[in-house]
Amino acid sequence: MTAMQISDSWERGSPYEQYVGRWSRQVAPRFLAWLDMPDAQRWLDVGCGTGALCAAIADTCAPSALTGVDPSEGFLKSARQYIGSRAVLHSGNASSVPLPDASVDVIVSGLVLNFVPDVGAALAEMSRVAVGGGTIAAYVWDYAEKMELMRYFWDSAVELSADAARLDEGSRFPLCNQEALTSAFRNAGLHAVETAAIDITTAFADFNDYWTPFLGGQGPAPAYAMALSEDARSRLRDHIQHRLPRESDGSIQLIARAWSVRGSLAI
Repeated sequence: MTAMQISDSWERGSPYEQYVGRWSRQVAPRFLAWLDMPDAQRWLDVGCGTGALCAAIADTCAPSALTGVDPSEGFLKSARQYIGSRAVLHSGNASSVPLPDASVDVIVSGLVLNFVPDVGAALAEMSRVAVGGGTIAAYVWDYAEKMELMRYFWDSAVELSADAARLDEGSRFPLCNQEALTSAFRNAGLHAVETAAIDITTAFADFNDYWTPFLGGQGPAPAYAMALSEDARSRLRDHIQHRLPRESDGSIQLIARAWSVRGSLAI
């Protein structure tokens, strides 16, 4: 196979929701419970995507203000339909947040930091808009170890074509583990840095339920699958199908782990 160029960009909400958005919706409330912030805080969600984390904040955290920022107009359209008037949504990115200095109490980012070209610059921008003593927190998938729905995909892809290894999120996103996240937050000058693992079960009714989201074409693994020839994609499909664990009823129960991290600004 010739070398592929696979984009990490997400432009449309529907394929993302089917692929990982539905699992992010399970992680978001558990992440917020771990943060355990008081009511009436001003919140910012950086990389709000289709609105899973914003919605969970609105539902469970009683924010006094809630703002979301994302560079994808497709995602913002989906988020506006989902969240309605519960949040103010802006076009922007982690390195350019359209808010004034010291205007937010809590800044969060879900499943985004590994896609940011300069994490240090992003954390500096978040620190700019946070108040003294404010909280900055994030979570990312544990691509290399326990994001099993992707691990089965990439491990099979690499067995069939060694060239796939350079596209595997597990190797491409070294930020996505406990030690790297801790270092990034400490290097950004944040204090009282903590991390925690959040595990959820990704339950699929059958193999088709597992496989169909990879045909959406958005994100590294689905884009890789759809860039293959039909024959190569069929071989990959069969390879994964033979390796996935099955329950007695034919369902597939996998683990998806997210690493969460938090830190605070000096007062």
